[in-house]
Amino acid sequence: MHTPHVLAFDIFGTVVDWHGSVQREVQALYPAVDAGAFALAWRAGYQPAMARVRSGELGWTRIDALHRLILDGLLPRFGLDHLGETERQHLNRVWHRLDPWPDTVQGLTRLKTRFTLCTLSNGNIGLLTNMAKRAGLPWDCILSAEVFRAYKPDPRTYLGVAQTFDVAPADVMLVAAHQDDLAAARACGLATAYIERPFEFGAAQPKDVSPDPANTLHARDLLHLADLLGC
Repeated sequence: MHTPHVLAFDIFGTVVDWHGSVQREVQALYPAVDAGAFALAWRAGYQPAMARVRSGELGWTRIDALHRLILDGLLPRFGLDHLGETERQHLNRVWHRLDPWPDTVQGLTRLKTRFTLCTLSNGNIGLLTNMAKRAGLPWDCILSAEVFRAYKPDPRTYLGVAQTFDVAPADVMLVAAHQDDLAAARACGLATAYIERPFEFGAAQPKDVSPDPANTLHARDLLHLADLLGC
């Protein structure tokens, strides 16, 4: 295998447990709400919201603002339309407070000894920075759709990583728990590593984590990825 120079990481679901984190916080704040369903519904609005930007209906919009648009539309469905602006702002920033998976920090720390680590997320820079600070994520660089003004899977995001570090696309490996993200990266010439996150959508909705032979590597978690890459 050609050894990459840069590992670029998808964040939501791959590095951090968005569903469990949102569920726990909503449950603590609003015990009467079905917090698991709330987390799933909020995330379900993510792709349609980005599609509004891609279509030109909305101008370029950071994910924080898209999360807020989704949230405001969601609250009446869960009996929370009474929330005031301060409560809505606090709840919207739950995406800055997502908890890492148990293997994440140790796995990244090991990988960092050999590779340059960066984020490649649709999340905006402020969100990713706050998340990293809180969770102790040891990035060398934070890259975001905000930098490239394009959301994944736009080729500008994947190729933008290679351009940022002045390396060939083959010298970048995207690490993600989503096969569509990895397929788009491969189409741009990047190496790819799939990370199994069977409970990304909660324990009640385990997802298929079967290997795709098109990926360069397939790992159970980030510690296993470090093993595979000799860290």
